[in-house]
Amino acid sequence: MSAYVKSLSCKMILCLFMTLLSAQASAWWNDKWSYRVPLTLDASITGANIETSQTEVPVLVRLHAGNFQDFMLLKDDLSDLRFVGNDDKTPLKHFVEHFDPVNQMLFVWVKLPQLTGGIATEQVWLYYGNADAVGTTASGDAYEISQSLVLPFSAKDAQISDKTAYANVVENHEATLNPASIIGGGSQFGGTHYLMIQDSPTMRMVPESGATFSAWIKPTGSQVDGVVFSRHSGSSHIELAISGNLLYAKLNNGGSSFETPRSVQLATDAWQHVALVLGADNMKLMLNGEAVASIPVQWNELGGSTIIGATLNGERGFVGEMDEVRFDKTARSLDWIRLAAINQGPQDTLVAVQPAEQLGSGGHGSQMFDVILGSLDEAGWAVIFVLAIMAVMCWMVTIGKTLYIRRSSKDNAAFLEQYKKLAGQDPAILDMDESTEDAKLAHSPIAQAIFGKHDHFQSSSLYHLYHRGIKEVRGRMGNSVGARAAGLSPQAIDAIRASLDADMTREMQVLNGKMVVLTIAVSGGPFLGLLGTVIGVMITFAAIAASGDVNIGAIAPGVAAALAATVAGLLVAIPALFAYNYLVLRIKDVTADMRVFIDEFITRIAEYYGQ
Repeated sequence: MSAYVKSLSCKMILCLFMTLLSAQASAWWNDKWSYRVPLTLDASITGANIETSQTEVPVLVRLHAGNFQDFMLLKDDLSDLRFVGNDDKTPLKHFVEHFDPVNQMLFVWVKLPQLTGGIATEQVWLYYGNADAVGTTASGDAYEISQSLVLPFSAKDAQISDKTAYANVVENHEATLNPASIIGGGSQFGGTHYLMIQDSPTMRMVPESGATFSAWIKPTGSQVDGVVFSRHSGSSHIELAISGNLLYAKLNNGGSSFETPRSVQLATDAWQHVALVLGADNMKLMLNGEAVASIPVQWNELGGSTIIGATLNGERGFVGEMDEVRFDKTARSLDWIRLAAINQGPQDTLVAVQPAEQLGSGGHGSQMFDVILGSLDEAGWAVIFVLAIMAVMCWMVTIGKTLYIRRSSKDNAAFLEQYKKLAGQDPAILDMDESTEDAKLAHSPIAQAIFGKHDHFQSSSLYHLYHRGIKEVRGRMGNSVGARAAGLSPQAIDAIRASLDADMTREMQVLNGKMVVLTIAVSGGPFLGLLGTVIGVMITFAAIAASGDVNIGAIAPGVAAALAATVAGLLVAIPALFAYNYLVLRIKDVTADMRVFIDEFITRIAEYYGQ
């Protein structure tokens, strides 16, 4: 049997074993954690629609009663939470912003080393259920190094604080925390309240790298030129503000003034994501992840205090609510901001929470297979092993025969097309001498069909008959082949027919060769499986009789394991039955073609070479 056929057969037996053996979808990261949840990430056009890959990006994972039912299995301090990368090996940094076990809500930020744009096949694993686990990550670890300020307004905090590793000091001028915002807690601004972050090297704004401010805002009514974000340094300043319900940005720097058109309309009393991106030579406004305004600018380094919700002196205050305020000391791309807006919004299409899995069980069906296979005795495994060998042999025969008959039928059709064009010409025109390669493969028709040449119908059973018939003609006519002077007698033509009939029988033997393996599998497979079942049931009842334990829990595993042998026998017999019937039908077609061809060929020989 050829190497190609053997390779295919090996693959098919692996499929059989996979149906009999249970296996988890992926290796378990750490056996000390009893549960895990797959989190799928969809950056394709049907999900977050992120075209370019992003690195070191914090992603929000929202768990609630609708997508997660194991809140009672979590430790009270959540120290058992672990997030592991797509390879199920690399631990990821995370930060818990909000946890409410009573109302079953958990908001966690996870830093992904990379999110590949345009695909929907990545995932992150959430592990939990380790009573001995100790918390390992701080909030700053979950954010990228260019994120200088992150204010999530977590309801569990006593005061508003920066969650990045820089821990910039936030001065709170009467802004109040709202425990129920778009992402956990938020901050309420009443027009005279604001937050101030003192100038620091981590808050630098320089043209070489740019800067980005973003936040979720919920304006209350029409704003009287309310300021969302501002930065002041002497006569230079930048601000993001709302006039009425129109969002705009203004930059004064080096005596020059720049302002985006006041045409970006906001919805009042509704959450929306806004972002101001200051690049080296342009200033952009983004609303809900989409660019809505852009103007060219020229600017120098901006320093000074950062004010959230007002100007430097607390004037032109914003009225409404804010959440997830961020300042990045780099100009973020469109995809980065779109990712934040989609992932953090109420209709997150990036992260999907899949059903939870338990260690040692890849699901209910897999757990049942574990019980069945764990209860198999030596006799059951012996029967299944024999059936597996039988299955391999069946697949090898099926694949080999299918490839050979398909190639033979194709060569037959090609040969008949050329043969019919001969009309009244010498029938011997199509005959060719056998090459050395053909001679080597003559005793292996399947290898010939797969690896041999087919320049003169080498796998055609009709050509084989034709070639042998022409040899018979030449053997009887000697050097007068093609000449009609002497011709063949009727007795010679009958002898040629008899020779071709014998050759056809040999061709049929080749076609039917090894088919007995399929018949044995069809008839013997179920009986072997039944034998394993009977032996298994006998052993089970013998064990029950010896122990005196007759409860269903003692009987069911042994009986189920015994029946596995019958299932294995049927898995061998059913495909073999289908394959046998298919191949027999194809062989009958080829045999009928050979019978018709012999009659036509003998007639043509008699007409051309007869006396």
